[in-house]
Formats: sequence, C-alpha cells, structure tokens
Amino acid sequence: MVSASDAHVTLSGNLFFLLKQQLKGLPCKPYISDMKIQVEKSNAYFYPDISVTCDKKDKNNKLFKQHPIFIAEVLSPSTEAFDRGEKFKHYRQLDSLQTYWLIDTETMQVDSFTRTEQNDWLLHSYNDGKQQLSIKGLDCSFLLADLYEDVLA
Repeated sequence: MVSASDAHVTLSGNLFFLLKQQLKGLPCKPYISDMKIQVEKSNAYFYPDISVTCDKKDKNNKLFKQHPIFIAEVLSPSTEAFDRGEKFKHYRQLDSLQTYWLIDTETMQVDSFTRTEQNDWLLHSYNDGKQQLSIKGLDCSFLLADLYEDVLA
C-alpha cells in the first residue's frame, strides 16, 4: 500500500474541515477518501480524496455514493495524469457533479473545473492565497491560503 505525503494528508484534512464547518446544518455532507463514488455509466468506482453529496438518494446508501455535487483530488506525481485525464472523463458522466478540483501539493494551485449550463467544463486556476474559492451549488467559500494552512513553508 502506497502512503500519502504529509502535504496530501494535510490538504485533504484542511478541505474536509473547511467544508464540514460550512455545511453544518445543511443537507449536504462531505466525505473523505474512504467513501467510494460509483460512476454507474462507466461501471466504475473511485475513492476521491474529498466529495460532497446533497442528494437524498445518497443518504441511505452507506457503502458508496452516486450523486456527488463536488469532488476534489489532491495530486501526487504518480496519480496526476490519471486524475486530470481518465478519472475526470469518468467523473464527467456524473450528472450531479458541478465542480471538480485538482489540488497541487507542491505549489499553491487549485485547478477548478465547473460545469456550465451547456454541459461544458470551465477551468479556473487559483494560485494566490488571497483568492476566494467557492464551489458551484454549495453555499460555502474560503481563502486559498486557508486550504494550504500548514502545507507550504
């Protein structure tokens, strides 16, 4: 089993913490890496670093979720190409998915892909700690610097 880097674990934990705080009392629930996502159209399952579902249909399914609104992957050198390519190809088949983040562990950089009304994916890159990150469909936002707290020297 391959272990994650300190930066990977800290970024995942920071994002989960920020989401958990802001989604408290709402019907949306964040999950960390042990909750799998089923992409039924691909007949595939994945374990994203962070996901959020707001769909009532996911509430009763205790082993996996099918309707995430948000997925984030924390990049590592061994998975970056797959996360950007093949995995994102599968995730795009999730009708519920509105935002997909790729979070860099070596520099302060988040690539945010947001689904448009035309079902295209718009890329916006964040690389300034003072930038406000928000997630389409979720009433939450935070500074990029807060996501990277305790990560970069």
